[in-house]
Amino acid sequence: MCLRDRNHIIKSSRNTKNAPKNSASTQSVAFSHYNNISAQLALDPNTGKMVIGGIKEQTTQCLNNIKAIVEKIDHTMDDVVKLHVFVKDISSIKIVNEVYKTFFNDILPTRTVAVVASLPDNDALIQIDALISNGEGTAPQQPCALIKVSSNTDNAPNDKMATQTVAFSHYNNLSAQLPIDFKTNEIITGDIKAQVKQCLYNINTILNSIDHVLDDVVKTTIYIKNINDINMINDVCNTFFDDYIPARTFIVVEDLPAGALLQIDTVVSHGDGTPPQLPEDSRLLVIEAGNSVNAPVVPYSHTVAFSHYNHISGQLPLDPKTLTVVDGYIQAQTKQCLNNIKAIIESVDHVMDDIVKVNIQLKNALDIDLVDEIYTSFFKEALPARTVIGVSAIPMDALIQMDVVVSNCESTSPQ
Repeated sequence: MCLRDRNHIIKSSRNTKNAPKNSASTQSVAFSHYNNISAQLALDPNTGKMVIGGIKEQTTQCLNNIKAIVEKIDHTMDDVVKLHVFVKDISSIKIVNEVYKTFFNDILPTRTVAVVASLPDNDALIQIDALISNGEGTAPQQPCALIKVSSNTDNAPNDKMATQTVAFSHYNNLSAQLPIDFKTNEIITGDIKAQVKQCLYNINTILNSIDHVLDDVVKTTIYIKNINDINMINDVCNTFFDDYIPARTFIVVEDLPAGALLQIDTVVSHGDGTPPQLPEDSRLLVIEAGNSVNAPVVPYSHTVAFSHYNHISGQLPLDPKTLTVVDGYIQAQTKQCLNNIKAIIESVDHVMDDIVKVNIQLKNALDIDLVDEIYTSFFKEALPARTVIGVSAIPMDALIQMDVVVSNCESTSPQ
C-alpha cells in the first residue's frame, strides 16, 4: 500500500484563490513527475460566476484559470503535456483555437477535443482540463529539470493545434487519433470497424516513430458517437494487442472533429524516460495489468500500472455478481461505481485516497450535487482532481460512469 511517510512519495494537493474552487475536487494534485489539473470552466474566480461573452471569452477564462493554477505551483503553460477540451458546439473550435494557441510559447501540448451533451454549468460553452509535467517530483524525490520530448511523424495525421506525442519522465501522452488517412488528411471511407483500424494504425505509426509498440499502451479512452458500436470496437481493438489488453473507457459524445465516428486517446508507458534520466531497457520495466473478482468482468484490464501511476478502466454501476445495473437512482449508482473502483484499487493494495484524478460522465449533469454527497464520503484526505461532463448515453443505460488514475508509489519493477 502507498504509505505516507518520509520514505514514500507523497501526493501534493493544492488550491489557489486565483482560480475557481470546487468543494468536491482539488485544483491541482501532483504525484511523482506529473500534476493533474481539475477541469476548468469559464468562471471568474472573484465572483464564482460565468464570464460575460461567448466562446472566445469563455475559452480565455478557462485557460486563464489553468494558467493561474499552474503558475501558483511555480510552473508555466509550456509545462503542459496534455489538454482535454470539451465544447458544446463543434463549430466553435475555430475560435477556441485562435485563443488557445496564444497561451503557449513552446511546442503545443497533445490534445483531445470532443463535443459533449452538457457541462456542469448550464451557461458553459467549454471546459478544459490539463496534465502538466512536474520535474521537481513530490517528496521525498529530489527536484530534477526533466525535459519534455515532443515528436511528430509525417506518416500520421498532423494537427496544427497539437503535437502528436509528448513524453515526460516514464509516460508518453498521444493526441487523440481520428480515423484520418495521413496522405489525404481526410476521414477514411468505411464503417466503424474500418475507422477503428485506422485510428489504431495511426497510433501504431506514431509509436513506431519513437521506438514504441502498441503493447506499451497503458490506457485508451475511446470517444464514440454511437453507443451501439462498442462491441464491434472491442472486437477490433483487442486484436491489436498481444501481451495484455490496456485499461479502457468508452465515452459517448455528440460530435467529433471532421465528422469521425470515433477517436482514441492513448497513454503510453515510456521506459526510456526523458533527459536527464538515463535510458532504460523498456523490456525491463514491467507493466502490471490485472483484474479483480470483486469488480464487473470486462473484455480489457481493470487496472494497468506502470512506473508511478496506475490507470483504472471506466466503471459502471454494475453488480459484479449479476453484471446488471444496480437498482435505484443516481445515489445508488454512484455508490456502486465507487465500490467497484474501491474493489479494484484494494486488489492492488491501494486505498481510495491514493487516487489523483477522477473522470465522471453523467446522463444528467444536474445530478452532480447528489453524486457529490456520495462521492466525497469515499475519501478521508484531500479530494482528487476531477473532470465532469454530461453525456447523452452511457453503456448499459447507466446514469453514471467513472474512471480514475491512482498514485503508485511502489512503482513497477525494476524501479
